[in-house]
Amino acid sequence: MSAATFLHVLRPLEATSGLSRLLSRPLSQQANPRFGLLFDIDGVIVRGKKVLPPAADGFKHLVDGSGKFRVPTVFVTNAGNALRHHKAQQLSEWLQIEVHEDQVVMAHSPLRMFHQFHNKHMLVSGQGPVKEIAKYLGFKKVTTIEELRGIFPALDAVDHQRRISVPCSFEQYFPRIEGLVLFGEPVRWETSLQLLVDVLMTDGLPTEAPTRPIYPHIPVLACNMDLQWMAEAPLPRFGHGAFLLCLENLYKKITGLDLIYTALIGKPSEVTYHHAHHMVMKQAKFLGLEKNLKALYAIGDNINTDIFGANLYQQYLRNQSIIGSQRAVQVARSIENLVGGIDETCEMVELGASTCSSILVETGVYSQDSSISTLDHSPRDFLPVEEKLREPNYTVANVAEAINLIFQQEGFK
Repeated sequence: MSAATFLHVLRPLEATSGLSRLLSRPLSQQANPRFGLLFDIDGVIVRGKKVLPPAADGFKHLVDGSGKFRVPTVFVTNAGNALRHHKAQQLSEWLQIEVHEDQVVMAHSPLRMFHQFHNKHMLVSGQGPVKEIAKYLGFKKVTTIEELRGIFPALDAVDHQRRISVPCSFEQYFPRIEGLVLFGEPVRWETSLQLLVDVLMTDGLPTEAPTRPIYPHIPVLACNMDLQWMAEAPLPRFGHGAFLLCLENLYKKITGLDLIYTALIGKPSEVTYHHAHHMVMKQAKFLGLEKNLKALYAIGDNINTDIFGANLYQQYLRNQSIIGSQRAVQVARSIENLVGGIDETCEMVELGASTCSSILVETGVYSQDSSISTLDHSPRDFLPVEEKLREPNYTVANVAEAINLIFQQEGFK
């Protein structure tokens, strides 16, 4: 497994006045949950833009009479095509309760800690407001695939009707690309795959063909490894993991070399669960429950990302107590190599939960009636996977049943 898998960082926590308003209430009126919740979104709460019927009713149990959360709750999605506050607004509309952006972890959220790349010239791929997302995360010099295509028009040649035959005079002045940020699957895969391979092979400056591929190539930061995700269609749809699979294999086929990920974030990477854990603890602190919180429950529909990731994080929590373990050494080295250690401006929140239980729902990618959903679609850099890491602690029909199960396990009403 690559060093990227073991990256564990704390990112600076943004202003939380809105979250404080959502959570704060007199201690005497609070229940005392000893757990925090991590919810996937697609296939658990919605399919496409259609809210799953059990979701709204289930979430009513997590808020009090005034609509404020009484259980520390974070929504962890592998989506990377939106800003956190937009996703929070969507969740608020879908669930008819107020969700704050500090309760949302996007696939790209931990990139705020990757300071060593923020001043480099980065090429970004995906759809939606990718340039705005990159700037929000701290990247200062950003070029999109469409902008690169406009500067080097001869590179995009698949669609004959879309070809640009007139050369751009700016080519000779274009500053070298110093790294790639892959947010999510693009709309035009052929264009993005071609230009990304060109940039990787030419060390970031596709003005002329190299005599041999430059290797190791420039850094690649990739978010969202979902091979598939569940929308309105009866079968799962291709996700960013499918795009990454194409990129890995094309690069290997053309160069004979393996594509190297500097970092892979989003589920099932431990960094995403580590980050979400800190957000849960931040909420618990507002509720005066940080000393009570002992367990996390992660609810998802995909055994290769949601369940695998939660079980991987459970393994990490268990190994934390083993001083000098191989995993602990790898974690420390990853932090040092990628982000230069923990940012001194971070607010240190003690990790209170010592367990992370995985709960699989049957409303999304996983289907009890289909053997296809049991195949191993885990990301390349996470292979081989111990089969037990893809086995949920619990399996239920839907998210409402998952909430009921957790309440029963915890003796919470």
